[in-house]
Amino acid sequence: QVQLVESGGGLVQAGGSLRLSCAASGRTFSSYAMGWFRQAPGKEREYVAAITWNSGHTYYVDSVKGRFTISRDNAKNTVYLQMNSLKPEDTAVYYCAARFTGYSDYVPSERDYDYWGQGTQVTVSS
Repeated sequence: QVQLVESGGGLVQAGGSLRLSCAASGRTFSSYAMGWFRQAPGKEREYVAAITWNSGHTYYVDSVKGRFTISRDNAKNTVYLQMNSLKPEDTAVYYCAARFTGYSDYVPSERDYDYWGQGTQVTVSS
């Protein structure tokens, strides 16, 4: 069982930056691939970014490439999402998620995740 707690959301002006953190419980964090999702009001959940257990592979949705960076610190059981050049369309609740992958380079598809955090609100004003 993995418990995930996001933090770092808030209100920021367009062009600004935020760094989201997701702290995971458990001693086997390093054997999980981690992902970030977001959901805006009235829209479907969107798979934003993912990272494999050793940071060897990452995934980004096209709309955030070059602006967002996913990273992880296995010693701290934490995954991060650095968000730069934020746009109003980035406004959403952001969720982190975990998928057990062992020590493989498998990047989960968006339907593969087993554990979810409660979400953190990101609001970008124009």
